[in-house]
Amino acid sequence: MASNYEYEEASATYDDAHRQDLGYDPNFVPDSVKSFVVHLYRHIREKNVYEIHQMYEFSFQTLSDRLFKEAPWPSVDAVAHYVDNDQVFCLLYREMWFRHLYARLSPTLKQRIDSWDNYCSLFQVVLHRAVNMQLPNQWLWDMVDEFVYQFQSFCQYRAKMKNKTEQEIALLRQYDQAWNVYGVLNYLQAFVEKSNIIQILEQEKEGLEQFTANDGYDYSGGSNVLKVLGYFSMVGLLRVHCLLGDYQTGLKCLLPIDISQQGVYTSVIGSHITTIYHYGFANLMLRRYVEAIREFNKMLLYIYKTKQYHQKSPQYEQILKKNEQMYALLAICLSLCPQVKLVEDTVNSQLREKYGEKMARMQRYDDEAFGLYDELFSYACPKFITPSAPSFEEPLVNYNQDAYRLQLKLFLYEVKQQQLLSGVRTFLKVYSTISLGKLANYMEVDEPTLRTILLTYKHKTHAVDSDGKIISNADVDFYIDDDMIHVVECKPVKRYSDYFLRQIVKLEGVINDMDRIKLD
Repeated sequence: MASNYEYEEASATYDDAHRQDLGYDPNFVPDSVKSFVVHLYRHIREKNVYEIHQMYEFSFQTLSDRLFKEAPWPSVDAVAHYVDNDQVFCLLYREMWFRHLYARLSPTLKQRIDSWDNYCSLFQVVLHRAVNMQLPNQWLWDMVDEFVYQFQSFCQYRAKMKNKTEQEIALLRQYDQAWNVYGVLNYLQAFVEKSNIIQILEQEKEGLEQFTANDGYDYSGGSNVLKVLGYFSMVGLLRVHCLLGDYQTGLKCLLPIDISQQGVYTSVIGSHITTIYHYGFANLMLRRYVEAIREFNKMLLYIYKTKQYHQKSPQYEQILKKNEQMYALLAICLSLCPQVKLVEDTVNSQLREKYGEKMARMQRYDDEAFGLYDELFSYACPKFITPSAPSFEEPLVNYNQDAYRLQLKLFLYEVKQQQLLSGVRTFLKVYSTISLGKLANYMEVDEPTLRTILLTYKHKTHAVDSDGKIISNADVDFYIDDDMIHVVECKPVKRYSDYFLRQIVKLEGVINDMDRIKLD
């Protein structure tokens, strides 16, 4: 099914491109852009989600690559009269305009502030008016994702105060509410509340709603915009709280989404990856290593199986980057909590290829191992932010690294404590029973110190889950009876189904090879 627009796009004149080379004129609208906005506007009015998705995902990228590689799209004022000066369409167009600007160019401070104003106007319309549109999930996810990204980008930009001009400082003082952390959190929270998404997901469990089955779309003639923005805002809140270093609150915001099941969040690859990356990272920072390993494993396996289908997608580079970061985080989790049985063979072999050597060195208790934890964490962690505005009265300094340094320090402090325990674990793996005196002797400490170490081991291998229950991350557990330590090794649950499935796939491969030989 080809859209009418595609034929007109193909006939875009050479003159369009040629004029672009002469310098950016915000009021010049090439014919192909005119055609693009007219058709997109019509499809939005007709609620033709398929065509909107085609134009949003592919035509917009094609035109950007051809005409606007190093320049912004025409201004909203220049295209407004082609779309009946429709306020909502103009807000959507500007949202795409700013997103393209952030992706291809470097936004000025004024443009960052204007983008904030545009989001406020757009979100106010969605929250307080009856919006009669169906938009693709991809676009609605990108809206939330970009909103959080631009907030993060603004905080990083504002924190580099050293080289700011007087004009920039004056603008920052004047627009001190732009990208305010409370404003950002309030909009995301307002979407969650106004959309009633938590109640919708609850009703779905009881079979009274069809939200996930319909991928969030409203086929009864209503609008999916508020509901799906509410849904994706829960992921947005998780991400913002991770950037602020508040992992507990972040995971709490995501609770209504059952990530053990397929959901609307899995219908858009960017949303799927962002959700699991931040969910896994938050669990890692809260010492819930088993949960982090389980989810990273599932996500990495999914990317391994499906990444070839996303090669032409604008998100492809981002998919690859997050894939590499999640392997680094998985390497950290498994070094702190050696639960390799939770990892599929395919993911494990990729992990060994990328980090096998480093993981072996991370098991040691020395400065080199400590340096590797630092290196992997710095590569794979989110870009933490300091959300508060600078003090303009004091000497201007760069504080953009402060939040990252604090999180790194907290993480490495935890690693140092965990590394102290690796010696205990090594001995416990060898014995089924051992006396306290004997183990103290081996470890070259006195008995009271050993008891303290064993209590610390118990504490560090347990964590509190989201329901407030205490869960164990240990693959080796023990109890002390009088002066004897009794070791209980957790037996891995054998998953015969996985083994048989792998053998079936191998057998099919052999049969296919044999069939080819016969044909020759």
